[in-house]
Amino acid sequence: MLTLYHHPFSPSSRFVRLILSEYGAAFEEHHINPWERTQQLLMLNAAGTVPVLVENEGPSICGPGPIMEYLDETRGYAVADKRLMPDHPDARAETRRLVEWSLTKFDQEVVGHLVRERIYKQIMPKSVGGGEPDSAALRVARANIHHHLKYFAYLVAARRWLAGDRLSFADFALAACLSCADYLGEVSWSDEEDIRSWYARVKSRPSMRPLLGEKVLGMPPAQTYADLDF
Repeated sequence: MLTLYHHPFSPSSRFVRLILSEYGAAFEEHHINPWERTQQLLMLNAAGTVPVLVENEGPSICGPGPIMEYLDETRGYAVADKRLMPDHPDARAETRRLVEWSLTKFDQEVVGHLVRERIYKQIMPKSVGGGEPDSAALRVARANIHHHLKYFAYLVAARRWLAGDRLSFADFALAACLSCADYLGEVSWSDEEDIRSWYARVKSRPSMRPLLGEKVLGMPPAQTYADLDF
């Protein structure tokens, strides 16, 4: 049995939930507020971050990259042509590069600011940084998002999927990030038709449905969030 410790609006956690679903892996969920750094979280992951995956009584698997590799090694071959890691080394390297770009660079420069300032800080107590959003951080995120979207749009315009000819982990890493920004209405879809068309294909997959049904208390999603024909 797999147990996932995560936050619903952590992009890396969303990525793991998507790939677990794509691989047909049943799992239990435990909601963790990472800013609380509880004893339970620190015992699972000394870094105090989510996501963390545990299988049966095995050791904690911490972070989206190690979890991705673990799932592929333990379940990838069983799903045959639905495997999300390509066979060729070059394609595998490109997939890993774009997963890293989405969940590290894009998150640090854009999505992390949006989620922290507009979602986390509304829940966090003031003693640990909660309160009003930092307008400077939001300006940075809103300026940076255009550069990332243009790069991603360039890739999907030249390829069938983000990393190449087949659906891969890279598509779900980017979709996880964009879903958080889209909930907040921070993605200008009309400016990037190629990335909008790509996202519509990923968004229509069954693995996305649980994410699209989630809401932040007191903060309804943007009108396009759950619309598959946006």
